[in-house]
Order: sequence, then C-alpha cells, then structure tokens
Amino acid sequence: MTIANEILAISADCIVTGNHEQSRYFEAIKRLVAGRNAAASPADRQQWQAGIDRIYRLVEDEIRTRTGKPGKAIAFGTSGWRGTLGKDLFARSVAVVTAAILGMYREAAGNQALRQALGVADFAEMRQRGCVVGFDNRFGGPLLARAAVAVLRANGVKIHFAGEATTGALSASVLVHRAAFSINLTPSHNPLEYGGFKYNAADAGPAAPILTDTITRLAGEYMESGAADLIPAQLDLDTPPETLPEVEREDALASWQQLVRANAGLHGIDYDRLLADLARNDKVVVCVDAVHGAARGYLGRLLNDPPAGRLVLLRADADPTFGGIAPEPSSANMQPVLATLAARPEPLKLGAIIDPDGDRIRFTDGVVEISMNQFGAMAYHFLHEIKGKRGMVAKTVASSNLANALAVQLGEEVFEPKVGFKEFKPVIDKALVFFEESDGISVIGHTPEKDAFIGLILAIDMTLSLNKPLGQYLTEIEDRFGHYYPDRDGVTVSQQGETLLRSLDRLQAYGPGSEVRVGEGMRTITEVIDIDGRKMILNDGSWIMIRPSGTEPKVRFYVEARSPEETALLVKSAKSMLAEIGLLP
Repeated sequence: MTIANEILAISADCIVTGNHEQSRYFEAIKRLVAGRNAAASPADRQQWQAGIDRIYRLVEDEIRTRTGKPGKAIAFGTSGWRGTLGKDLFARSVAVVTAAILGMYREAAGNQALRQALGVADFAEMRQRGCVVGFDNRFGGPLLARAAVAVLRANGVKIHFAGEATTGALSASVLVHRAAFSINLTPSHNPLEYGGFKYNAADAGPAAPILTDTITRLAGEYMESGAADLIPAQLDLDTPPETLPEVEREDALASWQQLVRANAGLHGIDYDRLLADLARNDKVVVCVDAVHGAARGYLGRLLNDPPAGRLVLLRADADPTFGGIAPEPSSANMQPVLATLAARPEPLKLGAIIDPDGDRIRFTDGVVEISMNQFGAMAYHFLHEIKGKRGMVAKTVASSNLANALAVQLGEEVFEPKVGFKEFKPVIDKALVFFEESDGISVIGHTPEKDAFIGLILAIDMTLSLNKPLGQYLTEIEDRFGHYYPDRDGVTVSQQGETLLRSLDRLQAYGPGSEVRVGEGMRTITEVIDIDGRKMILNDGSWIMIRPSGTEPKVRFYVEARSPEETALLVKSAKSMLAEIGLLP
C-alpha cells in the first residue's frame, strides 16, 4: 500500500466528515506520527506530515466552532484543568473558565477567605493589577489564549501577554509585575492530545483548594447560563493579542532573570557570575533536551548564548506531537542526552531533560541519572553547606528520605507535606529548597511554583563551583548521609472516588508492629504517615507509600530501599498489598 493510501485508510477509519463529535482526531494523528517516524526518506516523511497537518486543521476548526459542553465536566485540581483538545478544551470552554475566574473575584467582595487566598482586595484591584497570559507548545495554544484574552479585554482587565512561555517564567512575571493572577494554557507533561488551563493567584503559586473549588463551581454554572455579562457575544480568535494597543507584551524570561538577580542574597546564586564562568570554561558542556516544549525558545538566552558547543539543545524545534513520545522527564526520554554526552570530550558533562511547560527537570552527568529525589537533597546541601545559607528543607511525603537524613545531621527542620506543590505555601519564605518526587523544584527567594530553569541553574552552579560531575557530588553526599534508592509506579484500577477510598482503607491493617514480606524476608512497620494515602516506614528505614491518583482511575505507589536490589522487591510488596485488598488480581 502506498503512503497516500495508508493515510487515506487512517482518515477513513478515524474521521467522520463534518462531524467533530464522532471523529477521533488524535487517534489518527498518533497513527500518522508512527508512520512519519518510520519513514524511509525525507520525502516520505513529508507525506506523513502533510496528513498530520490536515488532521490538525480539523482540530483547529473544532476548537474554534464547538459551542456545547465539554466531553467531561470542567474540574480544577492541583494542576488546574486538563482534557482533550477540541473535545474538552475549545475556545468557548476556555472563555467560560476565564469568566469563572473573573466571577470568583466578584464573589471575593463578600468572602474574606476568598480575598485572603486571592491576595487581592476586590474586582477593581484585580482589573488594575491585571493578568499574565501564556501558553506552552501545544497545538491550539495561541488560539485558546486569544479566547481568554477576549474575555479579559471585555471586562477591562490589564493584560501582560507573554505568548509561549514556561510555567516558572510566567510565575516570575506575576511577582515582578505584581499581577493579580496568571492564565497558562498548558497540561504540563500530558500526552499530545491534551490541553490544559493553569491558574495562579497573586502569590504566583499553585492555587489553593478554595480557589480551584470556586472556579470549578462557577464554570459549571456559567456553562449552563452562558455568563453573558462576562463573555462577549463574539470571541476575537483572529487578532494576535500582542498587536492590540491595550495589551502589554511581556518578556517572561526577563522577569525571571530580574527575580533571580534581585534575590541573590536569599538563595546565594550569583546568576551573572555563573553565566560568565560558563562562557569561559571550556571543560564543561551542557546538553538540554527541550522535548519540543516551551523551554526551547528560552534556553539560549537563559544561559546568555554561551560559545558554540558549550550548550547543546536537543528536540528544540516546534512539534506539538512531541515526536510521538510521552513528553516527560524519564529514563527512557533521557537516552538522547546520554548518547550526546557520551560523544563529548569535556570532563564536566551536564545533561537535563525538561517537560513541555518547563516546570519539571531531570539530570545526568553522562553516567549517572539523577532524579529530583536525589537532586533536591543535593540542592539543599549545596545551598546550606557551599553557599552558607541556613534554613529548613521542604519535600513531599512521597520524596526520598535522603533530604531528611541531611537535615537531621545539619541540625535543621524538615517540612514534609502531602503530594502537590501548593502544599509548600506555609514555608515558601523559610525553606531553602522545596521539591517533589515528580521532578519539580524551587528555592527560597524564587517563585512558589516549580521551575525547571532554577533547577538547571543550580545544577550548572554545582558543576562549576565544585569542579566535579553531579554524580560524584551525589556519591560524596550519600557516603556521608546514607544511600537511598527510590522508585515509583502506578496501576490502573477499576474503582474511583469513594469506592476506591474504601478499598484503600483496608490498608489500615498494616499498622505499626505489622510485618511485611520483602523478598524472602520480613520487615516490621515502625511508623505510619497518613497525611496523603498511607506511607509505611519499615524497621530498616525503607518505606512503601500507596495513594490514589487525584485525576485518574489509578493507584500510585512509591517505595524507597536502602539497597538497589531491594527497591524492586518493595515494588512487588506494594503490588501484593494492592492484590490483598482486592485492587489487583
């Protein structure tokens, strides 16, 4: 079969002409991407790409013209609202959610708790301080941003338009401009078919539950009523916001740089000195995989365009399909960075992979892969012991206990909340470093939002200041404070909601004093932490944590052993527990 006929067959299978509702556009796109990836020549690849472009034009039409309700009810969670492009996120639904945010500021006039969480006194102050608007590299990002901007303009809200930008840079923009809030059209690291909508209030961090709950409620009400007084009758989806006279163009990276420089006294990062050191040190190479995401357009400027060869960028072209991969920092996705560094002669090698909206990052020195479980502890040690800063460390309960061991020996406190970056709000101005197991990090004096850029700058600072690869620095820390070997995974289950929670309640049988089989031996549970699911700490310092996903019919489990061999055994133990309570066969 010719390529043209294969493309026609895929289209016939997935697309119902003139019917967006019944068409499976992203199934078609994924199959076409697989064909493109297997193409034998540039000409063949271009044929597949033309087929992909044709389907995306249909997705764009659906985004523009859909007027009904989303396929799934709008629901804001820790990371905002996510759904399928065209089916859930389309111009009208984004306009409704934007209106719901504005409606929340109206309600704040009579609700002190709302005002406190918003950090804004009233609707008038919100309009004057304004909103920062941006999006990641997803298909339809500019189009959805125009829908949000149309609602903001109709209500007289000042607009700082950043265009394609990272989550951390947009958060910095909110702080630098003292904006009332931000809108970021991104589903973070979700697959190519997803769109998303993140909202941060005036503190520039993930929104508190009172805010996400209010947005969810009002969005539902407005989807029914139309919210005619907040949403213009016609959404301008064709005029680029940056060309409108009342819209201020925002350079989000410049705001990020301003924030880092202004707070050098708090975190100890001398940004400009670091860039100068990188430019003149020919013993170091930095390789960053942007996975086609929003970071790709900023990385050169972030590092002041170092001499040729000092910075190598991978997957830095525009591709909303992400080349067909799951666009997240992972061991599988790190392989191109490892291959690139293996061919480099420099003694100091630093590699990183960043997710599409630039809020997650994972590292390697070309030999050792370093996830945030290790890097967060390394960053804390670096700021505390090398930079001479004093203060606690904050980490989610599902993160490695390496940071706990550091804090104990350094005589500092640990703040260990449940999973979710918003849980760090109580210690944003106290903790030197706050990080989570899913590759997110920030530092004191920076944004309260996870930020891959600050992680990259820290990693470069470590490498240059210590004149050693990250893996060597990690080994030195582990030799002094202990070796920890974390892992995490998840399983799809048939239960959700209250039914799933009732099943997980059966894990209470595993209390202090209970025994757990790990491989051929037994371990005793010495402590249980139940602030987020159930974390069972065993008598050798290893642990198992099980919690439900907040967004999917999944149960997630996290483990940490004191030897690499036992990590896999703990994963098996976690699955055995889930089987015992009836969630796995």
